[in-house]
Amino acid sequence: MEFNPRAAELTTLLESRITHFYTNFQVDEIGRVVSVGDGIARVYGLNEIQAGEMVEFASGVKGIALNLENENVGIVVFGSDTAIKEGDLVKRTGSIVDVPAGKAMLGRVVDALGVPIDGRGALSDHERRRVEVKAPGIIERKSVHEPMQTGLKAVDSLVPIGRGQRELIIGDRQTGKTAIAIDTILNQKQMNSRATSESDTLYCVYVAIGQKRSTVAQLVQILSEANALEYSILVAATASDPAPLQFLAPYSGCAMGEYFRDNGMHALIIYDDLSKQAVAYRQMSLLLRRPPGREAFPGDVFYLHSRLLERAAKRSDQTGAGSLTALPVIETQAGDVSAYIPTNVISITDGQICSETELFYRGIRPAINVGLSVSRVGSAAQLKAMKQVRGSSKLELAQYREVAALAQFGSDLDAATQALLNRGARLTEVPKQPQYVPLPIEKQIIVIYAAVNGFCDRMPLDKISQYEKTIPNSVKPELLQSILEKGGLNNERKMELDAFLKESALPFIS
Repeated sequence: MEFNPRAAELTTLLESRITHFYTNFQVDEIGRVVSVGDGIARVYGLNEIQAGEMVEFASGVKGIALNLENENVGIVVFGSDTAIKEGDLVKRTGSIVDVPAGKAMLGRVVDALGVPIDGRGALSDHERRRVEVKAPGIIERKSVHEPMQTGLKAVDSLVPIGRGQRELIIGDRQTGKTAIAIDTILNQKQMNSRATSESDTLYCVYVAIGQKRSTVAQLVQILSEANALEYSILVAATASDPAPLQFLAPYSGCAMGEYFRDNGMHALIIYDDLSKQAVAYRQMSLLLRRPPGREAFPGDVFYLHSRLLERAAKRSDQTGAGSLTALPVIETQAGDVSAYIPTNVISITDGQICSETELFYRGIRPAINVGLSVSRVGSAAQLKAMKQVRGSSKLELAQYREVAALAQFGSDLDAATQALLNRGARLTEVPKQPQYVPLPIEKQIIVIYAAVNGFCDRMPLDKISQYEKTIPNSVKPELLQSILEKGGLNNERKMELDAFLKESALPFIS
């Protein structure tokens, strides 16, 4: 018997079928791996993908699209490519690379993607921020005017750094570049203890690029022993990590530091070191078949560093008055500061601290060459008392080096030259400092004042370090406090300081 439903019945039947039809579906654009090797995957089929977009492979490994070509997409793999094979499916995520940020990150060690690697479990409450964002504009910025103390006499007196500045640390390997950076982090412990509000506290982000895992573990131990890990974040892309992670780590660390900058707080970020990031980027670019330029680096290697370092800034009062200070590190080969990457970063930053092998082996540590080191904007942020005290010490040191070289050839020196050599030797001795022992700024001022004003001139060189340890601990606390005030040293304080230093120097004069 044939079934001939009436029109009304047919309508009801269709309505019931349509009502119960499952409509919650998702459309994913997928591609297939054409070739893979050396951390680079060529993928066919992702026609709508954006540059810099994250993708996910069938094995769960993530990657980022860097080359958008007619036939395929060049994707760098964040991790091992051994689990990826030809023909595997690749799925778009629709998102740009982002990392966790916030105070929950303090005290943690994470990789370049923000995943904890310290074995202390998942991150608690945090927000996510894009790793690549535009640097603050001109109107959003303010001139650098607040000091960022490193605790090193040579830096705080002669090449001062301000909050929001970019100061390059440059030198050969094994000349104490990382030690300068770590001392700066350790010095913030006592600076933060004096902070009267949250806005005065300085948080630190240390980005280790291409370093040994043992070196990173040693750094974590140093910071935790000094209780400095509580205000620090460590981002590690070690030598055993793939090149894409070493390329990404500085941007990830910068995004974490920007959280503090954009919320009216202050942060310091250390990139150790950007030479290795440039090498990782060169490796990626050559594998992606991008045309090589000078020293086989790609044409946009300057932009690689400029877009990163421009994000360090002092914000205006209208935008929260926060700051992000950057201390990038660059390793030179045989002291050649005129190589491609060093000159690039020197031109981007607001000054440089140059460390030298010769000074290091002569026992002058930190091995900072005062003649080559400069801070272009830091003097505006320097404490008035330190500005008064250091006086013309940089000029005197330069004159001393010039005269010392000539004095080797002649024995008959007049009294003025002998006095210059004598003072110069003491001014060279005073900035010496043991590693991981940062000195508070008010104690630095007293020590430098003693050297500049001739209180150490009759003292044997081997007794100066002993004298340095004695004077800051025996000076009156009221005098130390008055030095910190913005008014600087008036005549009354100078007379009080002169009397104290004259008396304290007597036991050390032979």
